[in-house]
Amino acid sequence: MLFGAHVSIAGGIVNAPLNAAKLGCEVFQMFTRSPQGGQAPEITEETARTFLATCKEHNLSEWVVHAPYYINFANAEARIRNNSVRIIREELERASQIKAKYVMFHPGSASGVGEKQAMQFVVDGIKRILDGYEGSTRLLIEISAGAGMVIGDTFEEIAEILDGVGDRALGVCFDTAHAFASGYDLRDAASVHKTLADFDKTIGLSRLKMSHCNDSKVELGARRDRHEHIGNGHIGKKGFDALMHHPVFSKLNFYLETEPEGIKKDLQTLKKMRDL
Repeated sequence: MLFGAHVSIAGGIVNAPLNAAKLGCEVFQMFTRSPQGGQAPEITEETARTFLATCKEHNLSEWVVHAPYYINFANAEARIRNNSVRIIREELERASQIKAKYVMFHPGSASGVGEKQAMQFVVDGIKRILDGYEGSTRLLIEISAGAGMVIGDTFEEIAEILDGVGDRALGVCFDTAHAFASGYDLRDAASVHKTLADFDKTIGLSRLKMSHCNDSKVELGARRDRHEHIGNGHIGKKGFDALMHHPVFSKLNFYLETEPEGIKKDLQTLKKMRDL
């Protein structure tokens, strides 16, 4: 198990591994474009070479890409659905240029179209993304926090998407805060065991590839996306210790998405828990 964080790409993606190293990351997550919109900067061969050399120089073992926030495969407007497909396919291709292991994304919201139609839109969109794709980066669905009509906040919905797409290369990114907010208890060893047993029964633990590591500002089942520093939220250190020592989770890498000013301390906390 290795620990890292989401880091800034201000000034260009070549700065991401430098920022990760300054924080003490062993792995790191990044955007390759603005998460709010706009044209994606080109990743040239020189940019990719510099990026990879910097990762090697700082002994960074793995890096992943988070998709932009504005993606919505279930939107009522075909234009937005089509742009979402285009952008995620671009992100997979761009991530492959820099040898990122995964691209993870949230499917979107069923608001305005209904759950059944929304799920079909999501499945169709992912199929289009993966059609003819030959890159090295794998696509992951990230579990959502369950606010409003958000898709993918339950294991059952994620399983339905995976089954509908039918591509075994499609995996899952587990987010501790999102899962907790959606009603999956992670506060102690017994709760972690039950939650991951449910995950295995519904989705299959072979699909679980990485985890965002965030404590939760909100209580169990509150259905809001509010990240907290490790040990300061409702999951607590006891919960993260249980996750680290679960036989499946102990083989995954953890990526923090907590507030920047406390990430160094969060990394130190996690490393200390791992070493103990």
